[in-house]
Amino acid sequence: MSELLDYLVQNEQDFRKARLPALYSDFTPLRTINPDGFTANLSAWKRGLASALLAGHAPSRSPQRSHFILELDDNLLRSLETKQYGQPLALGTVLAEAVATNEMMPLPTFTKSRDSIYYKSWSSLGLGGLPGANGKMPKGKFVVIPNLEVGAKLFDGQARSRTSRFERTFSKSHFRRAFEGLLGEGKTMSDADFEVLLTFLSRDKGILATDGATVKIRTADSVGADAAVITEEDTAIASLKELIEDLNKQTEVLNQRIDELSRNAQAAVVKKSRVSALAALKSKKLAESNLATRYATLNQLEEVAAKVEQAADNVQLVKVMQTSTTALKSLNAQVGGVDKVDAVFDQLREQMGEVDEVGNLISEAGPNATIDEAEVDDEFEAMLAEERKKEEEAERVKKEAQQEKEAEETRRRLAELEKLGPVSSKSEEGEAKETAEQAPPTPVTAASDSLEDMSLEEPVKLPAE
Repeated sequence: MSELLDYLVQNEQDFRKARLPALYSDFTPLRTINPDGFTANLSAWKRGLASALLAGHAPSRSPQRSHFILELDDNLLRSLETKQYGQPLALGTVLAEAVATNEMMPLPTFTKSRDSIYYKSWSSLGLGGLPGANGKMPKGKFVVIPNLEVGAKLFDGQARSRTSRFERTFSKSHFRRAFEGLLGEGKTMSDADFEVLLTFLSRDKGILATDGATVKIRTADSVGADAAVITEEDTAIASLKELIEDLNKQTEVLNQRIDELSRNAQAAVVKKSRVSALAALKSKKLAESNLATRYATLNQLEEVAAKVEQAADNVQLVKVMQTSTTALKSLNAQVGGVDKVDAVFDQLREQMGEVDEVGNLISEAGPNATIDEAEVDDEFEAMLAEERKKEEEAERVKKEAQQEKEAEETRRRLAELEKLGPVSSKSEEGEAKETAEQAPPTPVTAASDSLEDMSLEEPVKLPAE
């Protein structure tokens, strides 16, 4: 299995083994009898090839792997060939459709076009004259537009933090070094990739401005002629940054050279080689002198760069202040001046005064003015008395219920004693008597006790005649 096919099977859901028979068949007739199936297979191939190209797994005859340019030739067909299904029979139709819809564009057409690829003219409509319009696979190098869209999105995310004009201006070579890792770790853009992306970002997306030697990142609010062209100031900034970067690299090389010569001199001293040690020390002194010169030049350039950056920021600040002044002037004109504001506030105070007067009249004529406080107090006292009466009645009913409950308990215990019969122990009789004595007297028991206390032998006193 080739590198391309292995990537598709391992990473693309549409290329699972159950789908391979349909993808490798000639599904061109499905365009009319099953449009949904045709579209699904077509989209799977276009999406899979674009993904494999962006990941760096598409076959190429160039020594550098491309991520934006797909080479359409027999080598592509052979990289997709399998023992079980052979070569994909409808791949020519897939690629012809991609070219017809401008998802893929011939590299010469893309680079030589003066207009944006998103501009549609009447002459560009239809399939006439397009390579691969007859269903055969087109040949040559084709720019994959969806991959460029991904690259533009990644670039916008990295460039957004660059706010000052100094940070957004580069020489072409410096620009490439600054964004060579745009696609991620292990994905280096080829020379053709870089040129295609630069064209796409400047001509089609309007993110960059370039004259071929200097590149400037445009901002979202940049307008006017200076935003779309490279000015002398931009060229000067780019050259200054390029020179500073070169000097930094030179100082790194000189520092490494000085360290190496120090080690060589030390090794020569250990070996007691006077000639070698002196030669290494002389070379070291010369390198240190050159390093001091480079550092002095670098400090001067960095100071100039700081002044240039400050001046560029001042220009932007003045432009913002001019715009703010215009906005304030327009707003003050809408306000109408101090006299108009005073008149508005006078009218506002007058209307608020009228509202207060109306409110006072309403409060004086309202029902609150006729309320008798004495009647309110009397009614409140009557309500309190009624509430106390209800509480006393509830307490009386509760007390009577408690007494009735205790009397019922006493009768129940007496009945249980009667059921035990006359034979009972003294302790039981004592307990029963004690229980009876502890129970509160009821009307029945009170009457019984009074009858027992009466003596039959006691003479009855009759009323005197």
